[in-house]
Amino acid sequence: MTARPPIDDPTQDKKDAALKAQRFKMLEDIARELAGEISFPTCFDIALQVRNIMRDPNASLRDIAGVVRMEPLVAAKLLKMANSSAYNPTGKQITDVEAALGRIGVNLARSVAMAVAMDQLLLSKDLVAFADISKGLWTHTLQTAAAARVVARRLTRVNPEDAMLAGLVHDLGAFYMLYRSAQYDELRIRPNTVKYLIAQWHESIGESLLAALGLPEAIVEAIRDHDQPRAFVQTPRTLADVIYVANAIAGGIAEWAHLDDDADGRVDAYRTPEYLALGEEIEAACADLRGALGG
Repeated sequence: MTARPPIDDPTQDKKDAALKAQRFKMLEDIARELAGEISFPTCFDIALQVRNIMRDPNASLRDIAGVVRMEPLVAAKLLKMANSSAYNPTGKQITDVEAALGRIGVNLARSVAMAVAMDQLLLSKDLVAFADISKGLWTHTLQTAAAARVVARRLTRVNPEDAMLAGLVHDLGAFYMLYRSAQYDELRIRPNTVKYLIAQWHESIGESLLAALGLPEAIVEAIRDHDQPRAFVQTPRTLADVIYVANAIAGGIAEWAHLDDDADGRVDAYRTPEYLALGEEIEAACADLRGALGG
């Protein structure tokens, strides 16, 4: 068995110094990029194109469908969701992208495009070193999106589809930080250290990314400080309330607080009767979302 190096081993000191240097360099590079032109991964191209055409007040469903058809995977996921039980209670199947857009709406189409981009990013070979982190993050994202849709529909007047989109992108900063971490050798070989960077910086980075993507200001505001503990939300009223509650139900707040132990990620405060009553519906919505997106 190989002996452990002594604590004062200069080789270890060099490794630690290199790690700290690359952590700082990554944050510095991200800050510089956020202040200028953000370079999104190529898998975000279709999401950006859908965003751009949806910002055109003169764009028709046919125009949007034409852009979506340029990316077969997004088109296939869109059709799958439109034909799922959540959006097709009559059981009438459709095979046309434009008809799918008419059934589920353009806001949900944007959610699908974004979800596909995020999923493809996590499947890239660059993120193999972060497989465990990315898998857990994607599961949490789907749970939050599903919880947001159900909470909005059952307890508020907030648009459920806006809530689901906000749930899908609420941790975009964490996804982006994983993507950037893969570009640094010392971070790639020590994936656990990346968790702490994400815990500290993902909210502010995510807020800047969402603004750069051109998402509505209401969604950008809703994800702000979503992992920061706040007073118990007895009656959610705003989109920000919905995202905070959904994130808490899905374990997001406690998830970052327990990086070094096996504590249950859920937040006890949200195991109250009014929220527990939504549990089965949230699980079903999450299963539908996972099935439609193939996650």
